[in-house]
Amino acid sequence: MAVGQALSLFRRTGYAATSLDDLSAATGMNRPSLYGAFGDKRALYIKSYQRYRDDYTAKVLALFKADIDIRERLRRFYAAALDIYTTGDVDPGGCFAVMTVASDAIADPEIRAMMVEGFKELDDAFAWCFRTAIARGELPEATDVDGLAKLASALLNLSSIRARAGVPRAELDSIVDGAITQLCRA
Repeated sequence: MAVGQALSLFRRTGYAATSLDDLSAATGMNRPSLYGAFGDKRALYIKSYQRYRDDYTAKVLALFKADIDIRERLRRFYAAALDIYTTGDVDPGGCFAVMTVASDAIADPEIRAMMVEGFKELDDAFAWCFRTAIARGELPEATDVDGLAKLASALLNLSSIRARAGVPRAELDSIVDGAITQLCRA
């Protein structure tokens, strides 16, 4: 429960702007208890990011396994991601990785490695999705699977940034729908 509360706070304010007093208030734990349970602020931040990735994977990437055509698979995936990005305690949160972890990855090699691993995991999931579509005859054999996978990931990151900026959900849905049409023409 404390990790979830810390995640919500870090997602909203980022690592640098979150104080130990803020974490204490959000989790209901005093500083000594926070240190005893998690170590330092950085360790709690990393646990929060890992929780976010685990939850995100369970909610969103599992949609790729559905036995549906490529367009519907992508529509469901992006709709689920936008559901996550456009809701939050106070303001739209966007993607925790894109919005907060990316800035902390610059100075922290462990966070950078986790972020790169997350990007690779997402690219691999999209590549699997496009390979499956080729095998089912939904995309041409000559499709650049790796290029499409990276483009699909970039669309996800862009959607997160726009959601965080407060772009209305209807506009985000329109952008995604147009991109899916292009991705499926490959």
